[in-house]
Amino acid sequence: MPVRTPKELTQSLKQGKIEPVYFLFGPESFLRDEAARAIAEEALRNTLLREFNESSFNLLTDDVRSAVAIAEQLPMMSDRRVVRIRNFGKLKEADEDVLLKYIDRPVETSVVIFAADDLDKRKRLAKSLMSGAAFEFQPLKTNELQLWIKTHLKKLRVEIEPQAGHRILEMVRSDLHTLTNELNKLAAASLPSGRITLALVDQLISRSREHLNWELSDQILAGNRRAALKTLRDLLDDGVEPVLLIGLIAGTYRRMALAKALLSQGAAPAKIFSEVRMPPFKQGAYLSMLKQMDSGTVAQRMQRIAAADLAIKTSKATPRMQVEMLVCELMG
Repeated sequence: MPVRTPKELTQSLKQGKIEPVYFLFGPESFLRDEAARAIAEEALRNTLLREFNESSFNLLTDDVRSAVAIAEQLPMMSDRRVVRIRNFGKLKEADEDVLLKYIDRPVETSVVIFAADDLDKRKRLAKSLMSGAAFEFQPLKTNELQLWIKTHLKKLRVEIEPQAGHRILEMVRSDLHTLTNELNKLAAASLPSGRITLALVDQLISRSREHLNWELSDQILAGNRRAALKTLRDLLDDGVEPVLLIGLIAGTYRRMALAKALLSQGAAPAKIFSEVRMPPFKQGAYLSMLKQMDSGTVAQRMQRIAAADLAIKTSKATPRMQVEMLVCELMG
């Protein structure tokens, strides 16, 4: 079965069609998360005991057999149960076999949602997932982003000046997690007129975006704990959600892992920075940092970032404390 689009998923859900196994993949995590929620909402429609019929598993820390055992359980006073599974791309062969056996014969009363940025398509698990209900989520193009902004603001009953819309895209681009947060702030600040102006965008977004784009990432990579914690505090006080900051940090380390892999393959700087965008005046220092940091350290820090993300989403300690602890540990 060919990979399908998010629009096709929306249409099938409107028709009440529910698959036993879904594979949601691609770099646009905001739309992936929305799709997973939409699937869960449809699958658990009219369910009274939702908390007993919805589970999430991160296979970096959770056991694959526990996830499958939950998926194989009958729902409690409901037609279906929903199980979400992520971080399954680097499983041992035995664990992968457990998932493959389930995918081959899924339980009819369960809806299992696999979500990933990407997956090695040469693996058996990837091939199995791709042959089923697989939906790809790519970053939105500029015209799609403009429509998305209008649609989101319409729900909030707010208008936006055309120039203000263009300025937001210049600052935020296609990061929909951050874009949503900024639009919500602007919508609240636009009251009572309910109109977002260019001046309002410049006033509320510029400082946060400058920090988000450069300062926090640079300070973490440079090991400047005091400066990083000050920038982090400014961002949190400015209303930026901790989960968005963890997404920013995760993106920084994903790019580092890619650049490190290219460097180890002997790629020229021009090739590395065509894949990992970096201002020319920062490239020399970035290459030096890459050479000093080993791949194992990068992998360990990415696992720690994933653990912090999970802790926030499962309400372990406060989100602010989690992201502050993460920044301290990354520079430890």
